[in-house]
Amino acid sequence: MRFGNSYFLFALLALAIPILIHLFNFRKFKRVYFTNVRFLKEVKQDTKARNKLKNILILVSRLLAVLFLVLAFTQPYLPSEKQAVTKGIKVMSIYVDNSFSMDALGKTGSLLEIAKQNAREIAMAYKPNDQFQLLTNDFEGRHQRLVSREEFLELLDEVKLSPVVRLISEVTKRQQDAINSAKEINANNKQAFLISDFQKSTTDFNAIKCDTNIHFRPVPVQAQNRNNIYIDSVWFASPIRQLNKQEALHIRLKSNSALAAQNMPMRLYINGQAKTPSSFSIEANGTTDTIIYFTIREPGLQQCLVEINDYPVTFDDRFYFSFNILKAIPILSINKSTENNNSKLDNNNNYINTLFENDTAFTLTESDENKLDYSSLATFSFIILNGLDNPSSGLSNELKKFVLNGGSLFVFPGALSNLQSYRSLLSPLGVNSFEKIDTNRSVVDKLNYATPLFNGVFEKTNENLDLPIVYDHYKIAKVSRSTQEDLLSMRNGDLFIGSYTAGKGSIYLCAVPLNDTWSNFPRHAIFVPTLYQAALFSQLQNELFYKIDNSSKIDLGAVGTTSENIFHVVEPNKKFDVIPLHRVIDGHIVLDVQRQIIESGNYFVNLGTNLLNGISFNYDRKESDLTTFNNVEIKAAYERAGLPNFSLLENNLKGLTTILMENDLGYQLWKTCIWLVLIFLLVEIVLIRFWKKGSEKKIIPNFNIQSD
Repeated sequence: MRFGNSYFLFALLALAIPILIHLFNFRKFKRVYFTNVRFLKEVKQDTKARNKLKNILILVSRLLAVLFLVLAFTQPYLPSEKQAVTKGIKVMSIYVDNSFSMDALGKTGSLLEIAKQNAREIAMAYKPNDQFQLLTNDFEGRHQRLVSREEFLELLDEVKLSPVVRLISEVTKRQQDAINSAKEINANNKQAFLISDFQKSTTDFNAIKCDTNIHFRPVPVQAQNRNNIYIDSVWFASPIRQLNKQEALHIRLKSNSALAAQNMPMRLYINGQAKTPSSFSIEANGTTDTIIYFTIREPGLQQCLVEINDYPVTFDDRFYFSFNILKAIPILSINKSTENNNSKLDNNNNYINTLFENDTAFTLTESDENKLDYSSLATFSFIILNGLDNPSSGLSNELKKFVLNGGSLFVFPGALSNLQSYRSLLSPLGVNSFEKIDTNRSVVDKLNYATPLFNGVFEKTNENLDLPIVYDHYKIAKVSRSTQEDLLSMRNGDLFIGSYTAGKGSIYLCAVPLNDTWSNFPRHAIFVPTLYQAALFSQLQNELFYKIDNSSKIDLGAVGTTSENIFHVVEPNKKFDVIPLHRVIDGHIVLDVQRQIIESGNYFVNLGTNLLNGISFNYDRKESDLTTFNNVEIKAAYERAGLPNFSLLENNLKGLTTILMENDLGYQLWKTCIWLVLIFLLVEIVLIRFWKKGSEKKIIPNFNIQSD
């Protein structure tokens, strides 16, 4: 047996007090005179023997009571065989998983409350002057330092559910950093506790870098019901949104339930208005995709919500997204300078102007190549290079930025094109370029019906479709790394129109100028849907939604800003208003909310008091999969990962406080000592009160005194 506070053994000197009281008994006895001396002597001898035994027993009980009271203060213990007992200040980092999955119900309440109670019990197993760190998924600054036990318990009371998701490897790295900051602490006194439900989606023991100076103890908490159905994601079948056209919204739902669900209701809201209600069915532990059809009648910002009802885990029953429908798509046509125009060779009858000028869905701006304002390019969605012979290096550089940032560029070469200038424009973007002029007559005989550009344009495919005739054309070289998709091809195998992706944008390359002497394409029926669809697809579509814990940047496009006005992200109903950081990148405004948004929902982006756009945030769906590791699997996982400093800590009827004290400090005997103190005090009381009464009953009846 060992003692935690051995200096209290000096209090054993108090054992002398009951001994002194026993030796110097100052009680006075009253004399009683009797006529029969012989009988009195017998009574005196009998009473003296009994009193002597009684006093000895009382003395022993008092000595034992004082002895065990002193021992209780010395904190005696039997050393544990599992771990050596160490002295000195101890450092503990206690991680409390406060992700949304901890909102599930356990045996005595929510898992978060159970986890907090476990953390309290762990803290109470150690001394008030030991050092503690509280860590949650939020990684708050105030949780990065070591505090006393009292302050730790105060911080623990403030822990609430959080949308932030952390991997176990991230948590242990933070714990190691905090614990190792206490450099003078004995290595055996450094411990870290991981209180979590240990979801399979976030538990990655194999990614943990082992620090053998710290003893890690996973403390699992288990939910009674892990059933959950949730909305995983949404997307549109078509990349563009159009007014007065039916849209198909695809919704993916997942189930972690052991039971199938039939005809569960689902609702779609757009700008607060309910659309046609829908329903879905899903198999147990399955995935299903369903479609909701709707039509937008008004242009502008569309903020949407898809909602289902699934209890008890509800954070993932709502999915927010937003998109914008432009009233008119801005188009820029960069035309060959009229000063250099050769009517014979170019013969451009302004087909582009004829196509777009009377269509309210577009706003067309035409500019001479020599009078172009480069700073305005970012304000357009679709740019057409119309017959330029020699694009300048300045224009090429600006067009590269335009495409990489999400713009669409349609290239019609000039009749006397400088092929090197076009290679300088196209090659850096990974786009094929023009090689030489082929004067052999040909005909377009292949149309790619499968491309999204022509999706829905034709009612049915027709192998004998009348397509343009080509008199002269530029051969388009093929680059191995090109993302080329053939839209229209000629009978001789040459490409007529191809599409390419570069950065966030698209490029369309035509083998002929818009010139009647090269082909009849400008007058052909296929010309209209090709240019029209390319213009429609040029709409810069912002992300439908963002994850709350995602640090992705938000590209607002070329909206412009001034020093007087600043950007705000607001949600009027929640009275939420923050000022995000913003940067100007190639003419586009890029916002960084820096995780200031912690609640899912639809938000407005304002410049001053003017509405610019809308953005939507959703909680990370990693927390929706409630599949967890059990105790056996947790142990097997960290053993496979080669983590010898990990050992599972399981709660039982004893409580974590008792378990830890027994494991770390040995088997504690102070409670036993207290019980023994109480027992011996009770023995003393019984001896004093009941022994005396019993003696009188035996002695008094023996008195048989007769008087004359």
